[in-house]
Amino acid sequence: MKRFNDLLRSVQDEVKEIFPWDLSDKLKRESGPLILDVREPYEFGMMHIEGSLLVPRGILETACEYGYEETIPDLVTARAREIVVVCRSGNRSLLAAHTMKLMGYKNVWSLKTGLRGWNDYEQALVDGDGNTISVDSGDEYFTPRVTPEQLGEGESNV
Repeated sequence: MKRFNDLLRSVQDEVKEIFPWDLSDKLKRESGPLILDVREPYEFGMMHIEGSLLVPRGILETACEYGYEETIPDLVTARAREIVVVCRSGNRSLLAAHTMKLMGYKNVWSLKTGLRGWNDYEQALVDGDGNTISVDSGDEYFTPRVTPEQLGEGESNV
């Protein structure tokens, strides 16, 4: 049986990862990458990279194909475009980027350290209304809050 961290390790060598400072540089280019946020809508509403596209992980595959209610034409036609997938910590984005590679996306990356690392690097985040989020607010939001019941006996979430 594979556990979550086993799944991450099994795809890690197959997916290109990018650090926040490198993504920041890429976004300064005239034709920067498409930022694909695979978190849930409530997470995206709290804070995200301005201009990013929200496609929750649960509908990613159908958003990437024509013929579904979740289809996002700009994503379907972006198979050759540079895409950086982001999530909270870089785990969901790693799995999502792997799936996208399997679906024919040629230039897809995962943001290593996720938006938590993006905030640590003091890069801009906005809320659902486009208001800038302070680094301190980001720190508070990204602080893990795992209960003992969620952690389990003798387990670690890292």
